[in-house]
Amino acid sequence: MPSGLQVERLAYRRRRAVRSGVIAAISTVVLLVLVVVGVGSTPGWPRVRETFFDVERGWEALPVVAQGLWLNIRVMLICAVLIVLFGLTLAILRTLRGPIFFPLRVFAAAYTDIFRGLPLLLVIFLLGFGVPALQLRGLPNQAVIWGGAALVLTYSSYVAEVFRAGIESVHPSQRAAARSLGLSHQQTLRFVVLPQAVRRVLPPLLNDFVSLQKDSGLIAVLGVIDAIRAAQLETAEDFNFTPYVVAGLLFVALTIPLTRLTDWVARRQGWYGAGGGVV
Repeated sequence: MPSGLQVERLAYRRRRAVRSGVIAAISTVVLLVLVVVGVGSTPGWPRVRETFFDVERGWEALPVVAQGLWLNIRVMLICAVLIVLFGLTLAILRTLRGPIFFPLRVFAAAYTDIFRGLPLLLVIFLLGFGVPALQLRGLPNQAVIWGGAALVLTYSSYVAEVFRAGIESVHPSQRAAARSLGLSHQQTLRFVVLPQAVRRVLPPLLNDFVSLQKDSGLIAVLGVIDAIRAAQLETAEDFNFTPYVVAGLLFVALTIPLTRLTDWVARRQGWYGAGGGVV
């Protein structure tokens, strides 16, 4: 049975929680009212509402935009797997020790420096328009493939650095203990180092994949009919920009679950502290 002092503490915490919730709700409602009144009272709001927030036009464009979003989802899933594999390989190459592995370390470092410095849109243009123009036999000409390749090349450079940070965060005594037990270098890396490294960098990895979900829409510049391109074609019919808003809402609905999962994983690992909230 809890003591009287403990009961008083729990009651006090409940009162504080209720008070904080009430204050948060009131402040949120007041802010929303001020935003709605302020935006709605502007002279151009009726025109903006008709052009960007036409509900009927949004429902008409929803099936077409959603069909394009399915392509974004497939591109994101396939690229995510390739990015993890390629990024982990680059990270391992950069952490290899010994002079014999110097060329591999230089290659991995140069790769990450180059593709982290190049804008993603530029890489998409170079691969999407440049490689098919070479007319090389055996290479595909589909724009979606080269757009996905640009995503893989660019994001693998960022993910490689995330993995490398996780690998180097494992204390050297872990490696020494594994080697003293008779494990080889490969076994130490597989069974001791990588499990700890992946667990430590999981939140930033999930953040990268949240960005990948959004950046998958950049392949629209190659003419691929994804959600963004579908919204553009719908807008070209009557110059109503509501389809773009529909595409944005679909991307937000796709991103929020993974964002909340990232926050949950980060809180479980103590990234936000024991008292961290959802927001």
